[in-house]
Amino acid sequence: MAKPALHGIHHLKFPVVDLDRSLAFYERALGAVRVEAWDHRQADGSLYAVILDVPGLGTHLELRLNPDQAERQSGFDPVTLAVRDRSALVDWTAHLDSEGIERSPVLISIQAWLVVFADPDGRRLRLYTQETHGPELAPDETSPWIAGD
Repeated sequence: MAKPALHGIHHLKFPVVDLDRSLAFYERALGAVRVEAWDHRQADGSLYAVILDVPGLGTHLELRLNPDQAERQSGFDPVTLAVRDRSALVDWTAHLDSEGIERSPVLISIQAWLVVFADPDGRRLRLYTQETHGPELAPDETSPWIAGD
C-alpha cells in the first residue's frame, strides 16, 4: 500500500495567556489580520481562539487561550520564518524597532543570518535568511537570544 500524501500545513496554533494582547502584538509585528468569521467560541459565547491571516506565512495562525501551555513555551522558539536575505532582515529590524518590539541584533547562525524577538508570552520567533554564508563565519553561539539551542 502506498503512503498517503500530505498537502502542507493546515495551520499553526500558539497557546496564549491573553487573546487581546497577543492579537495586538501579531497585528503589529507581522501585519496579521484576524479572520473574525473563524473565531472559536464556547457555548456561552466567550471567545477562546482567533484565527489570523499572516502575510507571507503560507498558512493561518491560531491563537488559543491556554495560559498554562503559553507559560511552558516561554523562551522556546517553535517556528522560524524565512526572509529573502540580509537586506530583508535589516528591513525587519527597522520594522520591529518602529513598533517598539525588543529584538536581538542580526546574528550569525550556522548557515545564515537571523533575528529573534519574543511575543507577549515570551515565545521566541525567528526571522532566518534564505541567503546563506560559508563556514568562514562562526555562529554567534554565546548570544542570549540563541544560547541553549
